[in-house]
Amino acid sequence: MSMPASLAPLSWSEPRARWTLLATVLGSGMAFLDATVVNIALPAIAEDLDADAAGLQWTVNAYTLTLASFILLGGSAGDRFGRRRVFVVGVVWFAAASLLCGLAPDLRTLVAARALQGVGGALLTPGSLAILQATFREEDRGRAIGAWSGLGGIAAAIGPFLGGWLVGVGSWRLVFLINVPLALLVVVVALRHVPETVDPQAPQRFDVPGALLCAAALGGLTYGLVAWGGAGPTAVTTWLPLVAGAVAAVAFVWVERRSLNPMLPLGVFGSPLFRSVNVVTFLVYAALSGVFFMLVITLQVVSGFDPVLAGAALLPVTGLMLVLSPRAGEVAQRVGPRLPMTLGPVLSAGGVLLLVRVGPDATYLGDVLPGVLVFGLGLSLTVAPLTATVLAAAPLRHAGVASGVNNAVARTAGLLIVAALPALVVLPSDGFADPEALAQAYSRSMVVCAVLLTLGGLLSFLLVRQPALEAPPEGEPRLPEGACRMHCAVAGTPLEPDLEE
Repeated sequence: MSMPASLAPLSWSEPRARWTLLATVLGSGMAFLDATVVNIALPAIAEDLDADAAGLQWTVNAYTLTLASFILLGGSAGDRFGRRRVFVVGVVWFAAASLLCGLAPDLRTLVAARALQGVGGALLTPGSLAILQATFREEDRGRAIGAWSGLGGIAAAIGPFLGGWLVGVGSWRLVFLINVPLALLVVVVALRHVPETVDPQAPQRFDVPGALLCAAALGGLTYGLVAWGGAGPTAVTTWLPLVAGAVAAVAFVWVERRSLNPMLPLGVFGSPLFRSVNVVTFLVYAALSGVFFMLVITLQVVSGFDPVLAGAALLPVTGLMLVLSPRAGEVAQRVGPRLPMTLGPVLSAGGVLLLVRVGPDATYLGDVLPGVLVFGLGLSLTVAPLTATVLAAAPLRHAGVASGVNNAVARTAGLLIVAALPALVVLPSDGFADPEALAQAYSRSMVVCAVLLTLGGLLSFLLVRQPALEAPPEGEPRLPEGACRMHCAVAGTPLEPDLEE
């Protein structure tokens, strides 16, 4: 039992349930938006703080680095100390870091504050969906999670408009400062209305060494890849962090194999299907992050779009996924995941290649929208079957871990592609301020992202042969049919499956 006996599970009809839903939607929405909306503000940040390409990469990556490193630990902390408590701590932490971002006098302070933001995000993000899972009664849980997904999708749709408007009429600093009043509202609602829940069977000790080694591995690889773009592969500042990151990654695996309570139970990778789909996840989400990162900046610097229009350029992707992802999940249940997971990435690759023609004289309707629509159709066909297959590939007792691992893989992919892409496409250190250099690098980056998507489709065709819901080993319960169809997101895969207890 995860809820005190004195507190009955929430019913959808009672006001407290609606307040709980509001708190979780607003809390998770802040973290999701800051993973994407900041891209809109990058040109303004570069101009105001005199940031080069590496500085802008770290403005994005500092947040993703700490979020990806500690998100599994954040989920464990909520189970152990109370999901509401850790959620509220994460919201307060996130708000304080957002305030520091908004007041940052220089780039170093901004990057450090973004890293602190990621830690706050790692504490609050797992808790938002876990609270709904633990507090709503079984018959209302699916409705609550579906509402969380739909409202989160609306927030994702509004976010680019809001972020672009704040940058255009005010300052890039408002993109961060707006989190403070939102966080205050979330804390008040959570403390007054959200029940506290804990998992009495949660481990008493946390895998702190594993979390630190994970952060060291990702940090070293990210630092080396960012340095590669400016200093080249032979510079000490490039190869030394890469080697250190690789050593930390090996040490992380060694520690996880021997830990009594590992942050990442390596046994979950025993399924060949689980391993294969996570590789596909890495390729697809790397391409997704690369497109989001490069397109929004290029539209402003090269094509002359204002921040609002540039931020809204990818809005059709969110709309298509909200409408079509549940249907794609239903198709995958009937025919298996192999077909949609093969066709979806290939279709997305075609959309990305259409976006290559974005340049100095680009128009939204003629040059941007066609590629965005095809790209969004492909993602809509891919993401829900991919998420359901990841969960179905693991035993039910590991479903939460499997979902968390897949989410961490998606975020790690975004982290590494943003670090590596400028070096891969030979973007100079001042390239984000040079329209001609950026235009050339942008075209090459879209080709790189199209190749990643095509590889994802090819691997799906070769390796994803099991049915959508793979039968578990004898004696193991299976994931309920239709689990996780409703809450597959652009920013990352779900952190908790929709389980029936």
